[in-house]
Amino acid sequence: MSKKKNFRVEEKETIDDCLERMKQEGYMPIRRIEKPLFEERKENGETIHVPIGREIVFEGRIMA
Repeated sequence: MSKKKNFRVEEKETIDDCLERMKQEGYMPIRRIEKPLFEERKENGETIHVPIGREIVFEGRIMA
């Protein structure tokens, strides 16, 4: 088993659900990473980037 593993908060899953999944697999969170998600749109002939959400990933370390 790897010492570190990333866990992404899936669609229709709460952060608590993800943390519980980590715990069940024997990992504890050591870092939270948030990445914004953008969509490209054309407005008035220009391309703009519109925020549409975020991706949350927890880095987990195996519990001793």
